[in-house]
Amino acid sequence: MLMEETTKSHGQEQTEKSDEAIIQIGNYPVMESAIDVLTILGKKNKVILKSKGNSIPNAVAVANIITEKMLKGNSKVEKIILDTVAAAGIGDMTSTIEIILNKI
Repeated sequence: MLMEETTKSHGQEQTEKSDEAIIQIGNYPVMESAIDVLTILGKKNKVILKSKGNSIPNAVAVANIITEKMLKGNSKVEKIILDTVAAAGIGDMTSTIEIILNKI
């Protein structure tokens, strides 16, 4: 069983496992989020960005900033997972995204 450690940074929740970190991206300034992700990616080889609803564009922007500007040639998007979650009985649906970034 892997131990998980959860911390909060600028309102972003991250759960750290062996060599990866899961970061919840919300409606925070994109550059601050990108710098936070860059710091974590310096320590870990894999970062999973998770977001839902209206904050999905922020997660995509953070992934683009990391892979195309900050770590161009040294990182890549491994996988993008899109999903929709339906609230029980209400009919409201919320989109979710997971973007997996790797250091090369």
